[in-house]
Amino acid sequence: MNEKILSLFGLARRAGRLAPGHDAVVESIVKNKARLCVLCLEASERLEREIRHACSYDGKNIPVIKAGFSTGELSKAIGTKAAVISVNDEGFSKKLLSMLEQEIQRKE
Repeated sequence: MNEKILSLFGLARRAGRLAPGHDAVVESIVKNKARLCVLCLEASERLEREIRHACSYDGKNIPVIKAGFSTGELSKAIGTKAAVISVNDEGFSKKLLSMLEQEIQRKE
């Protein structure tokens, strides 16, 4: 399942619907473009806290998921190094959110 999720992240990146890295993610959140934020396993507590706060600040309700893959796996899929990404498209975000939630439930 991780392969399909990572492949979809790569597709979103090529379509220009993905913002990789801290600064790009925060900018997407501030400009109300972000529809989903995804953190890698190695994301620090500080980064996670900051992203979760930004996603819930001022009435925003952007889902934040800590995914079950490493920064290296994500970086390989999207072509750039990033521990956090935002998906800036409603269609991609709905599909990825459902796939990520299924993966999390499957592991529990």
